[in-house]
Amino acid sequence: MGTACAQYPFEVTAHFQEKCRVLHPKTKFSSFNFPPKLDSSRMNLYPCSSSTTSSKRYVGQICSLPEFGDFFWDRIPTPMLDMVENPMCLKNLTPKELKQLADEIRVELFCIMSKMQKPFKASLAVVELTVAIHYIFHAPMDKILWDVGEVTYAHKILTGRRALMHTLRERGGLSGFTSRSESEYDPFGAGHGCSSISAGLGMAVARDLKGKRERIVTVIGNGTTMAGQVYEAMGNAGYLDSNMVVILNDSRHSLHPKLEDGQATPINALSSTLTKLQSSKSFRKFREAAKGVTKRIGKGMHELAAKVDEYARGMVGPLGATLFEELGLYYIGPVDGHNIEDLISVLQGVASLDPTGPVLVHVITKEYQGVEASQKSMISNGHLEGFYTSELSPYPLPRMYSDCFVEALVNEAEKDKDIVVVHAGMGMEPPLQLFQEKFPYKFFDVGMAEQHAVTFSAGLACGGLKPFCIIPSTFLQRAYDQVVHDVDRQRIPVRFAITSAGLVGSDGPTRCGAFDITFMSCLPNMIVMAPSDENELMHMVATAAHVDDRPICFRYPRGATAGMSNSIWNGIPIEIGKGKVLIEGKDVALLGYGVMVQNCLKAWSLLSELGIRVTVADARFCKPLDIQLVRELCENHAFLITVEEGSVGGFGSHVAQFIALDGKLDGRIKWRPIALPDNYIEQASPEEQLAIAGLTGHHIAATVLSLLGRNREALLLMQ
Repeated sequence: MGTACAQYPFEVTAHFQEKCRVLHPKTKFSSFNFPPKLDSSRMNLYPCSSSTTSSKRYVGQICSLPEFGDFFWDRIPTPMLDMVENPMCLKNLTPKELKQLADEIRVELFCIMSKMQKPFKASLAVVELTVAIHYIFHAPMDKILWDVGEVTYAHKILTGRRALMHTLRERGGLSGFTSRSESEYDPFGAGHGCSSISAGLGMAVARDLKGKRERIVTVIGNGTTMAGQVYEAMGNAGYLDSNMVVILNDSRHSLHPKLEDGQATPINALSSTLTKLQSSKSFRKFREAAKGVTKRIGKGMHELAAKVDEYARGMVGPLGATLFEELGLYYIGPVDGHNIEDLISVLQGVASLDPTGPVLVHVITKEYQGVEASQKSMISNGHLEGFYTSELSPYPLPRMYSDCFVEALVNEAEKDKDIVVVHAGMGMEPPLQLFQEKFPYKFFDVGMAEQHAVTFSAGLACGGLKPFCIIPSTFLQRAYDQVVHDVDRQRIPVRFAITSAGLVGSDGPTRCGAFDITFMSCLPNMIVMAPSDENELMHMVATAAHVDDRPICFRYPRGATAGMSNSIWNGIPIEIGKGKVLIEGKDVALLGYGVMVQNCLKAWSLLSELGIRVTVADARFCKPLDIQLVRELCENHAFLITVEEGSVGGFGSHVAQFIALDGKLDGRIKWRPIALPDNYIEQASPEEQLAIAGLTGHHIAATVLSLLGRNREALLLMQ
């Protein structure tokens, strides 16, 4: 009998079945030789002298099992998952085998994400749903769209990306979201939520106009049902009557955004039977035939029958189900999202329907479904050590900017009873719970309703309160019209705390806060500022609390603080439009904005070792600009370098506008901007992203050396 060996230092398991082959991702073969009557389904690859003999030659495709660190995947068997190379491999599986496949995917997700300490509970909730969708529909011909990235991990595993799951959200690895450039199974990018129905409807209309027949499936969640775009898209879908399937992944067991706001939707034998009846082809045909008869009778009979139909099915469905009917979607549900047989039955009925307009399938799921079983599996295989059952690190975390912000906000709220907080966006930073606990009636979390959050804050301000509107930079983009017309144009004193500003590491360009400096500083009445460290952040919270005649905003990044040794606990209001010089030097002035001041200080340290003394200043304000500080820097230095972690058109552009109009560029001063490049920076660690953007202390120091004509030293510094 022939053997197959490879020069590889440890055991790898390969499962062979039909056309699906699985090997370690780092093992490379152009072909495989093995005997035609191979009995074992396991093959161990150890370092050995390779020799192969066989009467026939077998060549097959190879797909990969994930591996990272010292984790050996052959110790936790996943025989069904090992057979799946792409969704086509699901088509011949039985419901029992599909259930086994779902269990194995859940164990694998639990292992990978726990080891990597990545959020994963949302993906655990939709494993069976994902399996059922790919079993019934035929991606990539059929288009499957997701609203948010966190629920797509099982989808990625089933669509040929299993081998790379350990690279999720890392530089050069898999995106944490769906990505058109990553896979043909991702027809649309998911990131900010609430987009899948709109995009899916566009694809459905394009399909109809081109005479094609592919099916469009969109998956939305509870969080995105807070966004107005979802209902705009549903209303348009109902009006256009385009054939598409909308699946509501209800992981809170309620159509209400918060569990405590409504009773849990029950799933029982009766509701399951009625749901299957609603989705059956015979029932839909009978319903369409009845519609035709009532239309021919006329005299209001059709409208009466439609109301009776809607009322009767509203009685069967959960509270709130008739909302979707009013928007023009045919409601089916609720369905147990962890019952493979029920999911397949309902989706099969929906997929087999003739084009009769948009359908909404209400699926009930649990976020932590299967966690206990996954833990038991890991314990039995000796893998629990080193894994974390929560999504929080077991190690003490450093002090974060969000911690400092909330502490400062609590201090101000204790002194001023008019301060309230409005929060919007996907998820809430844990430190905000401190404010929520201390002032439960002054904290308003509106979810993914950023437009409402801004105008709601404006109304609070008009009512005599002092609202802090807390929105991540990337999500504030959705509310820009409200910022302009409902706040700035009317000079309403809303205080915008812009979180996750600048580069955001593993979330890549999807959640990057690159544009807020630019789009906020161009507004005539807006005060725009950014802290250089945690102490400055506390001062700016106090400043915002005391400004009561116009809107004001400040930004702060994700991540750990600068670690100031003289940390303060109470902020002091600072003079509007007043920057400060941190270090006096000559020839070159570094004018930093926000946390980039810290990198300017790092550059100063590097340059000091080379005998170069530069000036470092903290601008503090982008608008109004400290023109006196800028004038002094221009008059006393040959070069002025502005540094910001924002897009072109931001702080540096405001400085350039002033020194050009002030005539400073006509003299000896030479100005150079350092900002984010004019392209999207892909996911990587924060340090790697700063290096890619050219914003590290070394890059700033190299720029100074180049301006001084010391190019060789600049090159050596970058090495």
